[in-house]
This record gives sequence, C-alpha cells and structure tokens, in this order.
Amino acid sequence: MDYLSVIEMLNASHGPAGDERQIAATIRRLAEPYADACWTDTLGNLFVHKKGTGPKVMFAAHMDTVGLIVTHIDKEGYLSFGKLGDVRPEDLLHTPFRFKNGVCGVVSRRGDVALKDLTIADLCLDIGARSEAHARHLVQVGDTAVSRMPAFTTETRLVSPYLDNRISCAVLLDALSHIRSYTSDLYFVFTVQEELGLRGSKPAAYAVDPDYGISVDVTPVDEPEGKKTTSAVLGGGAAIKVMDPSVIAHPEVVRALEDTAQAGRIPAQREVTVSGSTDAGAIHMSRGGVKTGGISIPCRYRHAPAEMVDLGDVAAAARLVAAFAEKNLATEKDGM
Repeated sequence: MDYLSVIEMLNASHGPAGDERQIAATIRRLAEPYADACWTDTLGNLFVHKKGTGPKVMFAAHMDTVGLIVTHIDKEGYLSFGKLGDVRPEDLLHTPFRFKNGVCGVVSRRGDVALKDLTIADLCLDIGARSEAHARHLVQVGDTAVSRMPAFTTETRLVSPYLDNRISCAVLLDALSHIRSYTSDLYFVFTVQEELGLRGSKPAAYAVDPDYGISVDVTPVDEPEGKKTTSAVLGGGAAIKVMDPSVIAHPEVVRALEDTAQAGRIPAQREVTVSGSTDAGAIHMSRGGVKTGGISIPCRYRHAPAEMVDLGDVAAAARLVAAFAEKNLATEKDGM
C-alpha cells in the first residue's frame, strides 16, 4: 500500500471527534470491495464485516481526530475556540487549520503571553475576516476545524497530521485487502469519538459482542531527552500491547499475537505505556468482558500538528492484523 497517498486521501476528509461522516464515507468506499457488508450505527461507527463461522474477532481503529470548535466570534472577526480532545496550546500557535466548508485560517496569540503560560483562551483563529459580520458569513459558532499541515515521507518515515489515528485506519484497510483464508467472523470497526473518552467503541463492542477484541492505534514513543514513560521505539516493529492506562491486555491475547508475529517473521515489540488510552479500554469491559489486546504503531509527536511514524512499523502492523485475522482461534468455551 502507498501509505502516503492513503493518508492524504483520509486527511482530505473532515473528521474531528463528533463529526466523522466525511471520513466514514471515504473509508467505507475503500473497504467495500473487501467486505461482505458495511453499515454505520447511530453514533457513526463504521462496521466492515467479513463473515466467518468461527469466533467473533473485532478490530477497532478510531477514525476521529483531535480538533478545534468555534465558541465565539468577536467584533474584529477573530474566532475563539475550544479543543476537541487533548491538544496543547503551544503546539497550535501559528498552525494553519481548515473548516469543513473549506475556509482556512491560522492560530494566533492574543496579547503578549509567554509561551510557558499559554492557554487555549489566549489563542484565536484568524480566518482573514474584516469584521464580525464577515466572519459569521464564513463560519458559525459550533463549526469545527482540523489541521491543514501537509503530509510527506522521508527515506523510512511518514510525517503527517492526524497519524493518530488515520494511520491505523490505513493499516486496517491494507490488512483487509490481504486476508485470504480465514474462519473467524471478522469485524473491522472504525470508531468515533475516541479522542473524547472512548465513546464510540463502547456501543460498537456491545453490538458486535466479540470473543476477541484488538484495538489498533498509535502509541507514544519517548521524544529526545524526554522521560522514559513507554517501551515502544520507532522502527522496532508492530507494538503488541501489554498495558496502557485504560487496559491490561489479556495475557492469552498477548501470547497469541506474539506467536503470530513469530510464526510470520513479523517485526514486533512489546508495548507498555503510562500515557494515552485506546479503544481497548472500552472493548474489554463490554457485556461480560472480552479477551482484548492491541496492535500499536509507535508515533512521535502525538497530537501535534505533525506526527511521525516509521513505515516499517506500519507495514508490520498491517501484516500482524492480517495474520491474526487468518489465525484459527478457539471459541470462548474451548479457551485459546
């Protein structure tokens, strides 16, 4: 898969947390050739089903991103905004953003506030409006905006806004295109509102009622000179989740993923992180409990306007998803 082209296509679709209709339509169009059925639920979760006779396996990748939402338009035409998800004010300053209707602007600072003291309230969006009336002609309170930064590749890495979690959506699409022989009943779910508290994956997991759940997401890596808060490293292969703040992965799932990686000679590493929750946190507590794990892609500068992943890690994650989907898994009553 040409991941750069797919990421550019996905990023061109609007999809901040709470308004994922455009990105869902794009993913559905790309997934339908490999699916027996596709549908969306009330919240907007997209389900892609490949029918099988074995246990239900649910792969989940959230398609929403962090973003901004307009809260006020002042007399000069500047826009105050709130945040959708965990965005840091220092990362937003002087960053270009795009609204769903195509209007663009740049984040500016109000007054002479020191960077270390900066809050969201000290920032505004400048869309080039001449007045309040002009601004209201272009956007409305409640409109959402997403980063307009470009995507590009280096020799071995991909840099783009919203690799959290569009790169995992691309991984599921890549895996879907390579699954051939399988018995499990497979559900690839592209979830909504993960950035606002794992909201979409809760009803999605309840509806599917899977025997096994695999969250596919990015995982933070330690930045230069940073504190050591995670085990994953860029270029170390697909990260098999052991723990994050929302879940302790089921040991049988961890072992099955590691055995699958070893059998397929897929580069893999273990992931233990103390920051960042994933859809696994909601999936494993659904109904009477679900055997849940995760396949993660190490990601640098998470939630900043430009994030970085290693293309080898991405390819390894896609191979591991496909191989696990083809694995002959035991039913709940048989054990794994």
